[in-house]
Amino acid sequence: MTIRAVVKGVGHYLPARTVPNSEFEGKVETSDEWIRARTGIERRHFAAEGETTSDLGAAAARAALADAGLEADALDAIIVATSTPDLTFPSVATMVQAKIGMTRGFAFDVQAVCAGYVYALANANALILSGQARRVLVIGAETFSRILDFTDRSTCVLFGDGAGAVVLEAVGGTGTTEDRGILSTDLNSDGSYRDLLYVDGGVSTSGTAGHLRMQGNQVFRHAVEKLAETAHTALAKVGLDGGDVDWIVPHQANIRIIEGTAKRMQVPMERVVVTVQDHGNTSAASIPLALSVGKERGQIKEGDLLVTEAIGGGLAWGSVVLRW
Repeated sequence: MTIRAVVKGVGHYLPARTVPNSEFEGKVETSDEWIRARTGIERRHFAAEGETTSDLGAAAARAALADAGLEADALDAIIVATSTPDLTFPSVATMVQAKIGMTRGFAFDVQAVCAGYVYALANANALILSGQARRVLVIGAETFSRILDFTDRSTCVLFGDGAGAVVLEAVGGTGTTEDRGILSTDLNSDGSYRDLLYVDGGVSTSGTAGHLRMQGNQVFRHAVEKLAETAHTALAKVGLDGGDVDWIVPHQANIRIIEGTAKRMQVPMERVVVTVQDHGNTSAASIPLALSVGKERGQIKEGDLLVTEAIGGGLAWGSVVLRW
């Protein structure tokens, strides 16, 4: 019997404050029309004062557990993908563990910026396949508003805050691509591209949180090529291709990147879950947010074949193929 990591529940949380594009007009040289035309973003959410990444993650965790019909102590592990932790340490995951009342198991963070959720899913899958855990809660949570330079129009209009979560459970399968659960993963990184997307602060450099810096044109060029390539690689590992995909659930960074990747994969936009217009780029939270919203909308249904792919600072990128 083949063991698969199967999605048992999904949920998300968005801060109450919605920030429309118009809020940036007058603060930086930009407009609602300019932002929409270049990114597809119309609005995003910013965390309230005192609202932390672990608060967002815990709220998404509760929603996913409720969807799965489980209590927190049914979990064996929590993995949180984030680049905006509450503190240098302890991990956001252990804070979420305490906030949801989980008194057993283990918890840790994964940091691969916008690719973080793909990395977290791959790690959760490995824990389940190895027998280390039976149920893993995988969360993406970010408060990117805390590291934005609001004088830099090329970055401050792009990002938002939010969290999404998925409960994975070990379930026996047949070993074919008809099984529900994670079918394949593909992870990559190349540190020579460090300067394309980074934060100019940190514990061992400036001693500050720093601000996000990005060479947008270069990131765009790498994103479309590398996202399509990793998705094809993950599909090929299990003998599938773009024609077998019911839904691409991509990292929600920019509508033009999403469209370009779908075109390269020969998947029509009608089969792509798009939430960037409402959330902006929520980094590691964007894929689980899109999964939760896609299910809520009635787009994603049990048995559908999904590909999730993301790229972030590092550069780090990867993809996961799963059957819902």
